[in-house]
Amino acid sequence: MDLTWEVLAPDYQRLVGVLEAEAGGSGLRARELAVQLGLEAARAKAEGLRSKGKRLVERGRPADERPGVFTQRRAAG
Repeated sequence: MDLTWEVLAPDYQRLVGVLEAEAGGSGLRARELAVQLGLEAARAKAEGLRSKGKRLVERGRPADERPGVFTQRRAAG
């Protein structure tokens, strides 16, 4: 199931936006996502983002082709 921007909560929209801006890159770990979002790279912040990232992966938004590294899902075909 592919989600649209409009149905995502603002925190999730920001997370997906950072991943889309990083498109073509090698992906971001949770601590790197925290920094990109203007948060401190503390373990607690990273764990919260990792949980949100995993929830989005389950719903088909970003991909986690390597454990702990989130990337924008590649278009099929």
